[in-house]
Amino acid sequence: MGSKSDEMIHKVKVERAFIGAGCNRIVNNVSWGASDLVAFGAQNAVAVFCPKIAQILTTLPGHKASVNCTFWLPNAKFGFKAKEMERHFLLSGDADGVIILWEFSILYKKWRHVLQVPQPHKKGVTCITGIMMSQNDAVFASTSSDGTVNVWELVFPCSSGGDFKLSCVESISIGSKTMVALSLVELPGNSGHLALAMGGLDNKIHLYCGQRTGKFVLACQLKGHTDWIRSLDFSLPICANGETCILLVSSSQDKGIRIWKIALRDSLDNKKEEISLASYIKGPVFVAGCSSYQICMESLLIGHEDWVYSVVWQPPSFISGNECYQPQSILSASMDKTMMIWKPEKTTGIWINVVTVGELSHCALGFYGGHWSPDGNSVFAHGYGGSFHLWKDVGVTSDDWKPQKVPSGHFAAVSDIVWARRGEYILSVSHDQTSRIFAPWSKGSSLENEESWHEIARPQVHGHDINCVTIIQGKGNHRFVSGAEEKVARVFEAPLSFLKTLNHATSEESSLLDDLEAGVQILGANMSALGLSQKPIYSQVSPVATNRDNNDGLDTLETIPEAVPVEFTEPPIEEQLAWHTLWPESHKLYGHGNELYSLCCDHGGKLVASSCKAQSASVAEIWLWQVGSWKSVGRLHSHSLTVTHMQFSHDDNFLLVVSRDRHFSVFSIKDAGAGEVNHELVTRQEAHKRIIWTCSWNPCGHEFATGSRDKTVKIWAVENRSAVKQLMTLPSFKSSVTALSWADLNSQSNHGFLAVGMESGLIELWSLSCRRSDSGNAAMPTAACAVQFDPFLCHVSPVHRLTWKTCKKNQDSGSTQLASCGADHCVRVFNIDFI
Repeated sequence: MGSKSDEMIHKVKVERAFIGAGCNRIVNNVSWGASDLVAFGAQNAVAVFCPKIAQILTTLPGHKASVNCTFWLPNAKFGFKAKEMERHFLLSGDADGVIILWEFSILYKKWRHVLQVPQPHKKGVTCITGIMMSQNDAVFASTSSDGTVNVWELVFPCSSGGDFKLSCVESISIGSKTMVALSLVELPGNSGHLALAMGGLDNKIHLYCGQRTGKFVLACQLKGHTDWIRSLDFSLPICANGETCILLVSSSQDKGIRIWKIALRDSLDNKKEEISLASYIKGPVFVAGCSSYQICMESLLIGHEDWVYSVVWQPPSFISGNECYQPQSILSASMDKTMMIWKPEKTTGIWINVVTVGELSHCALGFYGGHWSPDGNSVFAHGYGGSFHLWKDVGVTSDDWKPQKVPSGHFAAVSDIVWARRGEYILSVSHDQTSRIFAPWSKGSSLENEESWHEIARPQVHGHDINCVTIIQGKGNHRFVSGAEEKVARVFEAPLSFLKTLNHATSEESSLLDDLEAGVQILGANMSALGLSQKPIYSQVSPVATNRDNNDGLDTLETIPEAVPVEFTEPPIEEQLAWHTLWPESHKLYGHGNELYSLCCDHGGKLVASSCKAQSASVAEIWLWQVGSWKSVGRLHSHSLTVTHMQFSHDDNFLLVVSRDRHFSVFSIKDAGAGEVNHELVTRQEAHKRIIWTCSWNPCGHEFATGSRDKTVKIWAVENRSAVKQLMTLPSFKSSVTALSWADLNSQSNHGFLAVGMESGLIELWSLSCRRSDSGNAAMPTAACAVQFDPFLCHVSPVHRLTWKTCKKNQDSGSTQLASCGADHCVRVFNIDFI
């Protein structure tokens, strides 16, 4: 945009390019709707992704606490009632007991916050279930650790934007034995009568009957399980052998699955004497309205070797017209790292396991829940590690379940993010103890005319929460330094397998050549037993996995499977990412007295600066490390508390440092040759009234910005290499400023944009123009808010880092990308177009 004047840069268009996030590690957190979209909780955001393109579409802001459960109305089971529905609805419950209803327009692909359910639970919501009574109304139930189960009737408006009618028809007190699983069904032969099954900590299934207007009473208790009940699911009414019945499937921490049959008996016609003692010998009998029902245990399914967290019936399929058929098929998901599909044999009727998926995943650490796609051709699981797993039946004449691409991301707060030198990918680190690389996979993208972003490597899987990262900006192979909750900074170098994978991902033909000239001989890395140092695998040695100890393949600390690093020609799936994409660790940097907190690298790739958590001036020192030899070449003293952020000026002459002690420091940095660095404190100033969280240099000069908990952003300038003066203070923000990044868009006029991230999760772009006076010093800059990001695009928790993609020389800067990360577990990339 060098040809455009400053006045022409007045409109900014912001679009989502990518969202990466993992799932909260809790049961009932995922729901697959009849809309063919999957919803899940990512910290206090509700994330929605499309399985067909393996991309997260949006996150819904509104919850103040971590999201525990989601439920679609209609969900996959009621897809046959949703054929004509133009709007679908989503319920989400959080750890504070709040339940929110969202509306999704199928036609316009727009989301709307409809309402917050009144009378929230006093403690966290643990499960939500519901059924569609018709296309215009539904009944849903919620349970909480506060010992109550609430039943609600919801009437949808006739048109979008209309008023919803929500009424609580029943509140059931269940005492100290919390219920953690619910399922609702409309009883056959009795229009308007409902059955609500609940199970939990007392090992029993409690069956309540009532009407849509309430009056739910305990009908019976089903005993059999010997541990907590984790999941319940009713089938739709089934007609078999001349009788109408519904089936209830239950799973438990006793590793077993039970199927219960609830059969409709003859109409009572108000003659209660028909229920004789002989009837109860077959199983419990209960009455609802003018009908009675007999319950008996149909089958016991044994096959899992650990807790069975979820069971669900396969969604019904259409036979012809509006007639649908409920398949006799159950999906179960367990902490034994498998999902199983169960069906009855055609001849004997005995339920058997016909499909097992996931058993080879030594890194999945078990599944928290399993789900069917609306068409029944795919099964989906979310795991202990916040990961997703999707299998699709691609067989023509017989079952052939193959793993599919899914979104991925961190399952804890993302603490830092950085672009690669040439902007090929972004590297993020998190308190989930992993670092991850996300890149646009340009070749064979599943999105039309759009880059499809995916996680392509997980270079570090650590034993500590990772707080900070920096990529070495100089020439040569890709390298990064990370700092975690330990006193050591670790240096990693890209292996050959990653370089080849990156060449498949990027559309630039020459991206690999410079790196291969460095003669990389390391193919990949193996994880250590304690998840600390990652050992290299050399390309001369066959990477075939071997069982080092003859312990029958037991997955113990001594028998961790060896990685098999290979180049990927398409985005890798979770099992490959977690084990086979590690980078070898080349150096450890010792010196700090506390856990690492901040890292940065100069633009010439010669120096790395590091800081740690500190409560005293002696610990708050900044260490300078020489890239390559990794010798300590300087220790900078200026602050008395933790240095929160550091950044080199773009000509590498200055190092800017901000701290919890409310001061900033500017150091001059000079290369003295022979591996020595001269450094001098230019100034140290108290800049804000509260903690300074972030700072950023102007790419075109020696101006910089600081952002603080006091909700202000201040612009400063280094003058005559010996003093710093304040140029201006931006208008006060509504929330603490936690992240800043200054982008250069027009070097001729020194016009740039400052991205501001806040504790609320919101992001703003400010247009800044720093013109020079006749003496060469910076004059008073002009500033204006160019755009406030849509809250549906933003984070929903504090923004931890913002960083602009490095523009290539001579590249038209009319469009660029901005990456961000935050406490909501999300990594985001925005397309920014300047009109």
